[in-house]
Amino acid sequence: MARILMIVSAADHVRLTDGADHPTGFWAEEVAESHRVLASAGHRVEIATPSGVRPTVDPISLDERGGVDPAAGAKFAEYLKAIDLSAPLKLSDVSADAYEAFYLPGGHGPMTDLVDDADLGTLLNDADAQGKTIAALCHGLAALLSARREDGSFTFAGRSMTSFSDEEERQGGLGEKTPFFVEARLREQGAIVSPAAAWSSEVVVDGNLVTGQNPQSSVATAESVVARLKTA
Repeated sequence: MARILMIVSAADHVRLTDGADHPTGFWAEEVAESHRVLASAGHRVEIATPSGVRPTVDPISLDERGGVDPAAGAKFAEYLKAIDLSAPLKLSDVSADAYEAFYLPGGHGPMTDLVDDADLGTLLNDADAQGKTIAALCHGLAALLSARREDGSFTFAGRSMTSFSDEEERQGGLGEKTPFFVEARLREQGAIVSPAAAWSSEVVVDGNLVTGQNPQSSVATAESVVARLKTA
């Protein structure tokens, strides 16, 4: 059994380019389904947020507004209730030494509070240096941008990955009002980003780095983490 830290955004809004605050949080399926797969494989999954406060689920990730079938949304809500997100660990209190894997689900929240979180950056740098499994899903890829080398360059520059694509952001995300396009920003920072067709399940594994493209990739991303932990 491995000990896995799932790092979830605690943000409840994202600032758009027009200055408006858009309600957001974490995406229900990405946390619920990923947690289910990891826990069902026998792993211990702990939750952390930057501030140690309860994270907010993006309300549209539970119903038709987010393209989610109501029955599926109800299932995700029930699972989230069962795992109890009321008292997560504080990100600054955790150490890379204590976990075998780190999992970063999305929703637009990470674009607000994880993208430049210094504690997260240190944690990811330490985990990567130790060869620990690092997984990021959808907008959770924005959280990888917190990791910087001593010279300020992106820790994961030159690594292959996928992410929520610019096409998907324009089709079903925040559109041109998004604070930044995750795919484009990662590529600007030197990552090799190769998203698949919009809304298809896609996972890219590059060494210890596992990335999933969108909510549809939640199960496959978590399954890839399980598979890697079996061989680590």
